[in-house]
Amino acid sequence: MLQIEIETVWRFRQEGSPQTIVVMLGVLNEIRKTGKLTSAATHAQLSYRHVWNLVEQWSAFFGAPLVETRRGKGTALTAFGEKLVWAGQRMQARLGPQLENLAQELVTEIKPFLHQRPSVIRVHASHGYAVSKLRELLDHESGIGVDLRYVSNQNSLVSLAQGACDLSGVHLPRGELRAQSVQACREWLDPRENRVIHFVTREMGLMLKRGNPLKITSLKDIVDRKARFVNRDHDSGTRLLFDQLLALHRIDEARINGAQQMEFTHAAVAAYVASGMADVSFGVEAAARQFGLDFVRLLTEDYFFVCRRSFLETEPMQRVLGVMKGSEFHKAVAALPGYVTANSGSVSTVQEFLSSVDGKTAARGKRKK
Repeated sequence: MLQIEIETVWRFRQEGSPQTIVVMLGVLNEIRKTGKLTSAATHAQLSYRHVWNLVEQWSAFFGAPLVETRRGKGTALTAFGEKLVWAGQRMQARLGPQLENLAQELVTEIKPFLHQRPSVIRVHASHGYAVSKLRELLDHESGIGVDLRYVSNQNSLVSLAQGACDLSGVHLPRGELRAQSVQACREWLDPRENRVIHFVTREMGLMLKRGNPLKITSLKDIVDRKARFVNRDHDSGTRLLFDQLLALHRIDEARINGAQQMEFTHAAVAAYVASGMADVSFGVEAAARQFGLDFVRLLTEDYFFVCRRSFLETEPMQRVLGVMKGSEFHKAVAALPGYVTANSGSVSTVQEFLSSVDGKTAARGKRKK
């Protein structure tokens, strides 16, 4: 299946001047990570001399150095260079899923004019690291294509009910908030027509600056220590979960410094904290580790897919289940911090799914009594 990648370009221009300059943030990021211009040159498939000339040109354009050479310690970014790199990583984390959605829309537009006609599975799911890994593996399967759109929990189920997708991604917390979250999904689940596919579990919690300088270990600490927070957007399932946690612990969102500052993905809020613009956020452990942050686990989520019973029996969907159950997918998930395969690819009826949830809730109620 045809794939399209849309990439951002950082082009700078001084006011009143026609001259522009393109800064390759990947080069600067490689210098930041390795402290070596040679490594940055190899990574960019450019000569050392060319990379050095580029860095000199960028510094001259801005009128401020981007790197500094330290005797015996290699090359490091200046504070300005660091700020450029982190700004780029925040933008990529924020725009990445949206650009993927736009690329998929373009593929859908031009597909009727191409000769290849692979079986296409339409997936609407909340953005997540395991979902991306599944998509990567399915892209290697011949004769099958994936039309993946990132949408919120609720919207994905609405899409399935309206016939706009074949697979709907849903993530639900374990513990006290489980029943409340299921209730929000119940009206969109058809016990006769829908089936639930088990996928993965993932750890959710607080993303903190490396070393956790404010010693934050709970939601209450965010308020007490007046920590700078960055939140998720209102439509995301993670934002809904965070709001439910605040209600559970009787914490007024208005008391959180920065609760109205929003980013649109797990990676975006992690990058925001890593760049020093916030002290803490809430999201998946994998995003925290990706950006070198500390992580305090608060709960575990189960990630499921929901599909129609009739689609479950199709050959393309059976191949998807095979990939979910395969060793390659399990190995890929094992490499994601905080992610675990959980009966991946096994199927339940909606009744079995809801009864297991209701049963656990009732059992917890009896133990409390």
